Parts: sequence; structure tokens; C-alpha cells
Amino acid sequence: MVGPDVLSRDSLPLSGKNVLVTGVSRRAGIGYAIACRAAAYGANVFCHHYVPHDDDQEWGRDDLDAVLAGVREHVMPGAQLADKHADLTVPDAAGELVAAVISEFGSLDGLVCNQALTGADGELDELTAEDLDRHWAVDARASILLTQAFARHHEHGTRGSIVFLSSGQELGPMPGVPYAAAKAAIAGATLTISEQLADRGIRVNAVNPGPVDTGYLTEDMWETVSPMFPFGRYGQPDDPARLITWLLTEEAEWMTGQVLNTEGGFGRWRPRGP
Repeated sequence: MVGPDVLSRDSLPLSGKNVLVTGVSRRAGIGYAIACRAAAYGANVFCHHYVPHDDDQEWGRDDLDAVLAGVREHVMPGAQLADKHADLTVPDAAGELVAAVISEFGSLDGLVCNQALTGADGELDELTAEDLDRHWAVDARASILLTQAFARHHEHGTRGSIVFLSSGQELGPMPGVPYAAAKAAIAGATLTISEQLADRGIRVNAVNPGPVDTGYLTEDMWETVSPMFPFGRYGQPDDPARLITWLLTEEAEWMTGQVLNTEGGFGRWRPRGP
């Protein structure tokens, strides 16, 4: 029989753990929500950001100082927050980023590959080889190289957890081919990578966050898609962040090689007109 002391939950399940979250550059983003959650769970949090990406988007860049200040509000006493700018399209950047975390914290226990490229996406007739390469570099290759660097620095005999972000590309068609292809690649590699790292005590999972309002949802858009959401609301960044951060904790020690969907019952259909 399991005793009550075993069943009680730790209020700071990441206390003493060092966690790297990539793509933390906007307070409306999923990466920010994950970083805040990890900090609130007691972790030392290292935030990666690449603000020039946001300069190319309709929403523009956020105030990075305000982003980091927002995460810092959740850091527990005695824990640390650090950050680094890095362009993950550069092949060596992943290894350099992990090395920076090791230099700052001494070790690395959790990695969330949240970085993603927005734009340079489109239908088959519109795409270019460059579009495909850019999405592969950011959405898949960078995650694999970050994982490689994590594994090389990981101390044998200790536990670790890596979480990729997929996009539900296997559940229904997506607007663009390059993004869907790159996300399919990282989701498809999850099981293989998890098997190769299991003997090192490293768990590897992927999470599809589903449709999440990271600042782009308009009233007109919601009016169109609202029938697809049975709970009557769109996804918010903290919805996937709760699952992703849980996968970093010891409560998830029996989870590896999985691609999980957290979509709030999202139904991929549109009501037809009369």
C-alpha cells in the first residue's frame, strides 16, 4: 500500500532543478507561460529569446525587459533567472545555448523546445526551397541539436526531461506546408530520440498545444471558429504550459516517447452555410 507521505504533492516540484525554455520573447506567448510556471514550481529558469523574429511579425516585438521581469515575479526565493539571445537557425547556436546554461547553473535538468518560426509558410504552389529549409532549421533541427547538447552535458545517473512542441499536424490539415512538415518531423522523431536517451535517465515527449491565442485572435476570427470549441473559449498560453511544465516534474517519471494533445476538445470542422 502507498503511504500518505508518498501521495502528497510537492508544492515546488521543480525546486533545485535547472530548466531551459526556448522562445521566451513575448508576454502573450506560450514560452513565457512555461517559463513562469517553471519558476513558480521552484526551478532555476534560463530563458532563450530571439526578438528579431518578432520584428518581422504583424504584432512586432515585446519589451524584453518587461518579459523577463514578468518571469522574475514568479521565481521562488533562492532560485535564479538568466537569459540569452540566440539565433537558432545557426547550427552551432544550440550547443552554445546549452553551454551557457551549464555555465550559469552548473547543470541542466529540463529542456522545453518552444521556439518556432512564424511566416515563410504557405500552400504547395507558393512555397520555396528556402521556406522549407528555414522551417526545418527552426522548428525541427534546432530542437534535435538542443537535445543532442542536453544529452552530452547530462550527468549519468540523474534524471532529465525534454519536451518538444508539435502542432497537431497529424490531426487535420494546416494552412502551410513548411511549418506542418517541420513539426511532423519533430513529432515523428520523438519516440526514436526517447528510446536512445532512456538509458541516460532522460525522458522525451512532445506536446501539441492546440490553437492558442498568443495575441492574434480577433473577434471576427472567434466568431468563425467558436463552434469548434466545446468549452466556449479559445486556448490560452497557460493551458499547454500546465501540461508541459508537469512533464518536467518527477510526477511524470513514467512518461516518455509520447506525443500529447492538449486542445480543449477542439473539433476540426466548420459549420456549413445554408
